Amino acid sequence: MKINQPLLKLPLRIDADRLSAEISALPISAWLPHPGKVVGNDAVPLITPNGVITNAFAGPMAATEHLRACPYILDIMRNIGAVWGRSRLMGLAAGAVVPEHVDVGHYWRTHFRIHIPVITNPKVVFTCEGEMVNMAAGECWIFDSFRTHDVYNGGSDKRIHLVLDTVGGERLWDLIRSAESEGEDQVETIVSGSAAHAQIRYEQVNTPEIMSVWEVRCHVDFLLDQAPRSEPFAKVIEILDRFLHHWGALWAQYGTSREG
Repeated sequence: MKINQPLLKLPLRIDADRLSAEISALPISAWLPHPGKVVGNDAVPLITPNGVITNAFAGPMAATEHLRACPYILDIMRNIGAVWGRSRLMGLAAGAVVPEHVDVGHYWRTHFRIHIPVITNPKVVFTCEGEMVNMAAGECWIFDSFRTHDVYNGGSDKRIHLVLDTVGGERLWDLIRSAESEGEDQVETIVSGSAAHAQIRYEQVNTPEIMSVWEVRCHVDFLLDQAPRSEPFAKVIEILDRFLHHWGALWAQYGTSREG
């Protein structure tokens, strides 16, 4: 399932003050520099493989010590009701940028990204495929990070967002469809403890060592659907079709075995 526009505001309202107080209580040491050394960008790991402090993507996901110290963030996750992947608090210093990019790779191909502004200002501009928005504190936005996007903090203070990655879930699909119908439903405020009974679900399977032939076909179809129709397009399809049939034959012979 895909969202039908670059950026979509979900019909949820977050208590930004409560969230800010919770995040402010975290130790300074929780904030790590951007792994790509992008100036002015730092993050607090909340969900990681096995809950350890790492920037890795693959493996069974679990809460870090920092997430376990943030009960309201856990309430937000329970309320949205998705299956959660790698997630973080993301900081952007005054005057800093996240350069235009696409989050390419298997992980990003299969995940959505939810942004919840905690501390922000009117001069923070988020752009996705040419659509520009200023996300207000306490709003809840979703976008497909497989599209081109960038961020600029033109204000004088650090911007902090809660950023949750997910493959989705039934409750989240309902929220997306409600948002796409132009907010016919009431905006729901997530109250602390309102979903205390709900289980938090973390993804246990995410990046396969060897993809099945059906998954490979899915990715190829996705990319072909976005590719420009030019003169060599028919030849590209022919080459990819041959590749897919070869992959299918090897899959039938070996499956996921090391021998294959």
